[in-house]
Amino acid sequence: MKRNRFSIFAVLLIATLVLGACGQQNASQPPADENAVDWSKVTPASEIVWWHQHTGETREAVLKTIVDGFNDTVGKEHGVHLTAEYAGGYPDIFNKMLAIKNTPDVPDIVVAYQNQVATYQLDDAIFDLNTVINDPVYGMPKEDQEDFIDAFFAQDVFPLYDNQRLALAPNRSMEVMYYNMDWLKEMGYDAPPATPEEFREMACKAVEQPFSKGTGEKSMGYQLSIDTSRFAAWTFAFGGDIYDKTTNQYTLNSAESVAAFEFLQGLFKDGCATLVSERYGDQTDFGLGNLLFTIGSSSGLSFYPGVVKEGADFDWSVGALPSVGTPKQNIYGASISIPKSTPERELAAWLFLKYYTQPDIQKLWAEESGYFPVRKSTAAMMDEYMAENPTYKASWDLLDYGYFEPAVPGYDFVREKINVVMSAVVENLNLVVKDEFDVLNDEANAELASQLDQLNN
Repeated sequence: MKRNRFSIFAVLLIATLVLGACGQQNASQPPADENAVDWSKVTPASEIVWWHQHTGETREAVLKTIVDGFNDTVGKEHGVHLTAEYAGGYPDIFNKMLAIKNTPDVPDIVVAYQNQVATYQLDDAIFDLNTVINDPVYGMPKEDQEDFIDAFFAQDVFPLYDNQRLALAPNRSMEVMYYNMDWLKEMGYDAPPATPEEFREMACKAVEQPFSKGTGEKSMGYQLSIDTSRFAAWTFAFGGDIYDKTTNQYTLNSAESVAAFEFLQGLFKDGCATLVSERYGDQTDFGLGNLLFTIGSSSGLSFYPGVVKEGADFDWSVGALPSVGTPKQNIYGASISIPKSTPERELAAWLFLKYYTQPDIQKLWAEESGYFPVRKSTAAMMDEYMAENPTYKASWDLLDYGYFEPAVPGYDFVREKINVVMSAVVENLNLVVKDEFDVLNDEANAELASQLDQLNN
């Protein structure tokens, strides 16, 4: 089951060029604005606020360390004090921003996925970092810009908006398959599944042959969590995509999407898979030794060791989703944007973005949070950490196969539709996947057209 791998940076660079050619990811910058702000004459605001979504004792602690470090160094130098505020989960923050964008009430820094930023920018509500990133006084040196992993740096440039840079990436994650290696060995396997057929065989066998260390009453092969990133990840694993970058249309009813969910429907029909019953319930059941496979974000790597140690205490790892052909791994991550306000507030916020993404801070954040860093030099500084955390290294190596969800306005609203249909086809096993996905795709493209009409008008 070994697979050939290429240099991560070479592959990501190629991915960047391909995405750029498709009109979705292009790092080129627009012509200089004759009315550009002279940042050397701007005094940064003294108080700024960052809306974030991070929870958990470890992440909250390291976040405080980073914010305090900024306030004690760069902030003190420029007379800026940053306050970090938990503003809810991604949907909560998105809805709050929709209500206050282009008002004085906006936060100075906000976490947002690319599609969310694209939605905000329909109303010209996000500050273009191109106006400051190359500034001779406050800008980011070229060598620092080039130190970002190419595909991650390009992901926050929006061709739809004349190549404005509307965010900066502080971290990234990936959909990975978590598996119980001790259980697989008990069932006679020496490696995790590489194909959907192998996944089905192992998942169904797990139901009939519970793990010897399992502590629950019932064993299960796989629990599906209802989330559009799962929808995309399974479609990618079957060789497809959920968006056509050539036609700029959703393809949620592609042959690959349909095949992926007919496959999952089959697992449910055979009693080899169920839905996650509560938030992170699959993670809990995995730790207890009752669940063979989970599929979710690599950011969970910082949580799994604890639940496994406190549970059945077994050997586990992560790998690519079982795929048809070469793996296509769903990479995603929210970036940090600066809502439009005043030059003083925007400059103060930019100072923190630079600080947060510098290599040593990236190392601290990545190692404590479980996220991937976005700087090449940071990755080079993490050899010891990766050696001590083989599951992190295993997921990092999968970046070679990176793929992205669409960064288009209104995707949040489309995600809600996807989640409803995704749940329906595995809860009502009599539904015809193709029929349900045809309707879903029409609704998604109607939503996209509605969003783009706002831009054109």
